Amino acid sequence: MTPTRPKLLFVHEMFGRLAGAEQNILVTAPHLAEAFDLAFLHWKRSGRDEAAFAALFPTPHAVDFASPDEAGVERAVAQVLATERPDLAYVHKCVSLPVTRALLAAGLPVVRMEHDHDVYCMRSYKYSPWTRRICTRRAGPCCLFPCLAFLARDRRRGAFGFRWVSYCRQMELIRLNRRFDAHFVVTRYMRDELIRQGFPPERIHLFPPIPPPGPAVADRRVAGGHRILFVGQIVRGKGLDCLLRALPLLHEPWELVVLGDGSHRRHCEELAARLDLGGRVHFAGFVSQEQLTLYYKEAVLVVVPSVWPEPIATIGLEVLRHGLPVVGFDAGGIRDWLIDGETGCLVPWMDIPRLADRIDHLLRHREEARRLGEQGRAFVNRHFAFDAYIDRFKETFAKLIAGRSAGG
Repeated sequence: MTPTRPKLLFVHEMFGRLAGAEQNILVTAPHLAEAFDLAFLHWKRSGRDEAAFAALFPTPHAVDFASPDEAGVERAVAQVLATERPDLAYVHKCVSLPVTRALLAAGLPVVRMEHDHDVYCMRSYKYSPWTRRICTRRAGPCCLFPCLAFLARDRRRGAFGFRWVSYCRQMELIRLNRRFDAHFVVTRYMRDELIRQGFPPERIHLFPPIPPPGPAVADRRVAGGHRILFVGQIVRGKGLDCLLRALPLLHEPWELVVLGDGSHRRHCEELAARLDLGGRVHFAGFVSQEQLTLYYKEAVLVVVPSVWPEPIATIGLEVLRHGLPVVGFDAGGIRDWLIDGETGCLVPWMDIPRLADRIDHLLRHREEARRLGEQGRAFVNRHFAFDAYIDRFKETFAKLIAGRSAGG
């Protein structure tokens, strides 16, 4: 008789590609399937690349995570668990209290991959939308005052739309998540943040979202051209407006290409016009991976001007693999891979004159830009090896399953 393989139940709000969390699932699941059977519990469908998810999870289970009938949600999740009989629940983005309760009640190991700040921040992004200052407090009464985090932006209700966020439910979510068997975090910053929130340090494991090795990247010449890239979602926390304000301070010739889209794009386009940046800033929208590679080959550097505390900013790892230096603010987990003077230039948070100075420096000193790019590629290949990353996943899951089976 063929022995049955242990099964992992992925729990995630979205079925299909949307952002970094879904990309992490698509990258890791095929390799985890070598050692485990896989099942999937979700809420919504993204409408994008769902076929790729269906190939990995052919019989997904849909449950309305946000239904007001919380008892019904718990029963529906319990039915999925009874059908699939998983050995471990692997939670990605899910802040539903009834789903969390049902998973904990099942008595199986529960692991969360912490992609962001949703569990312990009522705003989910750990910085003030008014002052843009990064929050360094533990969740508690300060979330009510002075943060006023019970008022959350809701763009579906217009430019000034808001919705109420329950403080009591957020505190319960934190308490429930502290009971999880393990938390996977992407940077030391995220690890320290969980410890600040009272999570047991021994249950926190560092798993940066390492992209799989791609084809060899052709060597580039940085002597000609003066292209700067911004790559990612154009939302306020990504700081594209800060980069635009830095550009008039440059002395070297430059051209900025913005690759991405988002709710802050129109504001940034209008800001570029007000700053008279004219034909030197190009908003190209989202592009394919193949097109993105071509842009990388023609660029001198990439700027990551995030002002919110990035869990990691995975675009940085991708950029380094392509041998490009990065200039970025010291926000959240970015310092785990942006090493000042080794992989690029780490700039004090929101210091726009310094951001301009470092961009100008690399545009002026092309050989230094080339050296930093080569060192960045060596750094990411040395510290972010994909095979070792997958092996650690498999080993950690196996230990957690074995420990629970043994009554540990």
